[in-house]
Amino acid sequence: MRDPIPLEAALALANLTDEAPLLSVGGVSGYLQSLLSGDPYLIRLWVTGEVSSCNRSRNGHLFLTLTDPETGDALSGVIWQSQTAKLSFWPEVGQQVIVLGQVGIYSRGSTYRIVIWQLLPAGAGLLALRFQQLKARLSAEGLFDNQRPLPAHPQCIGIVSSPNAAGWGDIQRTLNHRYPGLRVLFSPAQVQGDAAPESIVQAIQRVERDGRAEVLLVARGGGASEDLACFNDERVVRAIAECRIPVLTGIGHQRDETLADYAADYAAHTPTAAAERIVPDLGELQHQGSQLRQTLINRISQVLHRAQQHLNHTQQHLALVHPDRLLQAAQDRLIQQRQRLIQSLRHHLHQQHQQQQALRDHLQALDPEAVLRRGYALVRDEQGSLIRTHHLPPQTRLVIQLALGSLRVQVEEEA
Repeated sequence: MRDPIPLEAALALANLTDEAPLLSVGGVSGYLQSLLSGDPYLIRLWVTGEVSSCNRSRNGHLFLTLTDPETGDALSGVIWQSQTAKLSFWPEVGQQVIVLGQVGIYSRGSTYRIVIWQLLPAGAGLLALRFQQLKARLSAEGLFDNQRPLPAHPQCIGIVSSPNAAGWGDIQRTLNHRYPGLRVLFSPAQVQGDAAPESIVQAIQRVERDGRAEVLLVARGGGASEDLACFNDERVVRAIAECRIPVLTGIGHQRDETLADYAADYAAHTPTAAAERIVPDLGELQHQGSQLRQTLINRISQVLHRAQQHLNHTQQHLALVHPDRLLQAAQDRLIQQRQRLIQSLRHHLHQQHQQQQALRDHLQALDPEAVLRRGYALVRDEQGSLIRTHHLPPQTRLVIQLALGSLRVQVEEEA
C-alpha cells in the first residue's frame, strides 16, 4: 500500500486545479471533438489514399483504412449504412480512392477518423466516372438528340482540325480522290492540351460565321485518352450540338469514344472514314448511273416481251372465234400501248443520256489537263507539292507544268 499524500502536497495539488481545468477522459475526447468540428478544413474535405483494409459490419456499415503509400500514415474511415447504397462503386484493398467526409473523434477508442459521405476512384477511374456523369447530364438536356441528315452532294464543306495533324492529311487525300474540285473551308484549331477546348469552339464559330459550308467535319487522329480529353469538354460538346449546320466527327481510332461524337449528327470511327462519308465517290456515281440505265432497259424489254406474248395469245384466241370487231379493237389498244411504251422508253433513255452527259461534262470540267489546256499552269516545288502562296524565298527552285511540257525556274525576287 502506498503512503498517503502529505497534507501540504494535497493542498498544493488543490491550488493547481484552480489554475488548470480538471477533465475526465471522456471530457478530453469531447473537447477534441469540438475542436475538430469547428475547424473549417476538417468539417468537409477531400482525402486521397490507398485502401489498406475494407470490412462491412453486420449492420451494414462499411469500415475501411486509408493509407498514404509514401509516408505510411493511416486514417480510419466509416461509411454509414444509409450512405453505402449511394456509392458509385465498391472499394477494394489496394485501390487508390478519393473520399469526401468530416474528420472527428471516435470516443470509444479516443482515435480520430473520417466519416465518409462520398467515395470515388482515383486516376482513370475518376475520369471515367466524370465522363459518365457529364454524359448523363448533357443527354438529359437533349444535347445528344441531333439526327439531321447530311447533304448528299455538298459543294462546300468546313473542316475543324489541326493543320499539323496526320488526320488532316488523310482527309485531304480522301477528298481529292473521291470528289475532286470540292470547296473546303479549313478552320485550324488546337486539338490537344488545356487551350484546345476554347480553340475548337472558336474554329467552329468561324465556319458558322462564314456561312458557306453546308456541313462541318470535326476531326483528330488517334491518341491516348488524355490527348482526346478536349473533345469531352462541355464547351466543345455544346458548340457541336448548337451548330447551325450538320456536324460530322472523325476523332481517334476505331475504339475511341468522346462526348463530341454523341453531340454530332454523325460520328465516324476515323478522320478517313469521316471524309468518305461526307462526300460521294464520283466514279461510283457514274457506275451506278450506268447500272440504272441498264436496269431500266431490261425492265422495258421485259414489259415488251410480256406484251408480245399477250398479243400472240390473243391472236390465237381470235383465230378460233373470228370476232373481227373485237380483234380490231384489241389491235388498236395494243398499238396504243406499244406507242406509250416506246415513248416511255425514249423518255427514260433521253433522261439517262442527259444524266450521263452531265456527269461526263462535270468530270471533264474537273480534269486538271483541261484546265491546263485553257492556258493555266501548275506550280510545284522540287518535291512535287503544289505552291499556294507567292511568299517564296529567293533561289527557290520550282517546276511549272504547262499543257505541253513543263519548265524549271528559280525565284529571283518576290513580286
